[in-house]
Amino acid sequence: MDDVDKMLIGLLQEDATQSYAALGAAVGLSGGAAHERVRKLRERGLIRRTTVEIDAAAAGRPVLAYVMVDGNTWMGGTAEALRAIPEIEEAHVIAGPASLLVKVRTSSTRELQEVLRRVFGVDGVSATQTVVVLETFFERGVHVPGPQRPG
Repeated sequence: MDDVDKMLIGLLQEDATQSYAALGAAVGLSGGAAHERVRKLRERGLIRRTTVEIDAAAAGRPVLAYVMVDGNTWMGGTAEALRAIPEIEEAHVIAGPASLLVKVRTSSTRELQEVLRRVFGVDGVSATQTVVVLETFFERGVHVPGPQRPG
């Protein structure tokens, strides 16, 4: 990945709806050349998908919680059961005080309690510890360090 690829990724992270002509102009390429670069970044797996960032509170899911899940067995096989709970945004196998770390967004603490009940219904889950977020200072995606774009 060269500096132009890094600049293209940064531009797409700011606004993935930009045209290839605009992307190319920002990095000193033609629109077609920018399109080809982005296509190759996708093929190589650097860009996994293009998506829309949603304001969770505006979408009716203002409660954010992180749940540490412990089990009485290896929890690596629980991915599909956790994926079936739509309020779970992320699930990670971790090293530390628990087996899994799960990110949950709900409309209320009552709904969070129901999600926790469903998590306890997953085979092997023996305990959870939940941390409710009171305020988020910032969230960001993966940052690809690189040069500042021209202009």
